[in-house]
Amino acid sequence: MLSNFTSKKSDKEAPPVNTNAQPTGMPQAAAPAGQAPMPPRATVGRAGERAAPSIIGPDLTIIGNLISAGEVQVDGEVQGDLHGTHVVVGEKARITGGIMAKEIVVRGHVMGSIRGNKVMLQASSHVEGDVHHQSLAIEQGAYFEGKSRRAEDPLADVVRPQTQSANENNG
Repeated sequence: MLSNFTSKKSDKEAPPVNTNAQPTGMPQAAAPAGQAPMPPRATVGRAGERAAPSIIGPDLTIIGNLISAGEVQVDGEVQGDLHGTHVVVGEKARITGGIMAKEIVVRGHVMGSIRGNKVMLQASSHVEGDVHHQSLAIEQGAYFEGKSRRAEDPLADVVRPQTQSANENNG
């Protein structure tokens, strides 16, 4: 005899998801037979809403350039340039290369130039390199060895490398 197994987590569990509801223009995700379809990912984004950041964990080392269309949080090590829209360098992170983004928050170690509209060097940061910025905040206790250059558009001269998939679509 077959039976359905259910477990009650608590009286305060989340309300059931309506699997019939579907945002307009969004294709329904395929699901294995007998299972409800997966709801669309939150990264589709609504106006004014940020998607979840991409996280480089403390046990990860990237050798090469990192390019993201969204927010990146680095808690590990990157040996190369980092391009994104919002970049957060964690306290234990080490970046050896340049960082280019609209908003940059540095809590860890950066050896290379930083280019961003809004740059914040927090108290735990250690930066060795020039900072090109529109707005710069340096907290007391931050280590900064380099030149600070204010510019109306610090990202104007930056050529953002294309990703491999973008190159394949163009050719």
